[in-house]
Amino acid sequence: MAFPQTRPQAPQLPQHLLRTIECQQGAVRAVRFNADGNYLMSCGSDKSLKLWSVSTGTLLKSYSGHGYEVLDADGSFDNSLICTCSSDKTVILWDVATGQVTRKLRGHAGKVNCVQFNEEANVIFSGSIDGTVRCWDVRSRRYEPIQVLDEATDGVSSLKLMQHELLTGSVDGRLRRYDLRVGQLHVDFINSPITCVCFSQDAQCTLSSSLDSTLRLLDKSTGEMLGEFTGHKMKGYKLDCCLTSKDTHVLSCSEDGHVYCWDLVEGSLTLKLSVGPAVVQSLSFHPTETCLLTAMEGRVQVWGAEPKETEEDVMDT
Repeated sequence: MAFPQTRPQAPQLPQHLLRTIECQQGAVRAVRFNADGNYLMSCGSDKSLKLWSVSTGTLLKSYSGHGYEVLDADGSFDNSLICTCSSDKTVILWDVATGQVTRKLRGHAGKVNCVQFNEEANVIFSGSIDGTVRCWDVRSRRYEPIQVLDEATDGVSSLKLMQHELLTGSVDGRLRRYDLRVGQLHVDFINSPITCVCFSQDAQCTLSSSLDSTLRLLDKSTGEMLGEFTGHKMKGYKLDCCLTSKDTHVLSCSEDGHVYCWDLVEGSLTLKLSVGPAVVQSLSFHPTETCLLTAMEGRVQVWGAEPKETEEDVMDT
């Protein structure tokens, strides 16, 4: 006799507000998890970067050295280094423990929108409004980039690195994927300025958001459109999109104060998370757990799948 199979549980979504962090660094331009998801980085319009504990909301360190607002940040795999980029046209490499500037990298001709380490954290990739992606050797004492990718005909708004592939999105409406091992470039045309790009966790698909208020999921190897996600508002701001850590859902910021969450396979809107009355500027999904960060004005919100335990709950257990 065969027992009936148990229905797989629907994946949980981060719909409960766990804490709000008052960052006190002007408007928060971007919020990012570190590599293991225990810490978060907030990029401020007051030229500062701040490092926080996700679980307690405690400020751990402030980093000052940019001459204008900080637009993006990334942490190394071992949590020893952070790289940031800014409207001051520079990329800075920070020592996490001391808060000191290790390197200040100059070369971009305009504000730098996005920055990321490679897996070994020995190369930094930065994308700028000047239409280039610059690759910097962290270990070298040279001040020039080791490579400049200048195929974009307008500003580079977003970049993501996964293993040996670099994905970039540009205001010229093109999604470019560089195979860094063999030196190949693949281009997909999206008929709207791109604001954010990312790979799926299984590295088979690319996700991009653009200013026609549409997210597009493409098959990485063929460029075939696998899904379109709409309903949110993205007309004039450079806002983030991402996939959940298990590739089950697609998430996007919106100018109407919500985070929109769609089922990846069905394309249906699963959750419309109300964050507040202003534009949701940035978001970041935990690398392994059901936890989401959002940024609105001067605050960062931490969202989880389960409601926050109250003192009564703790005493009961």
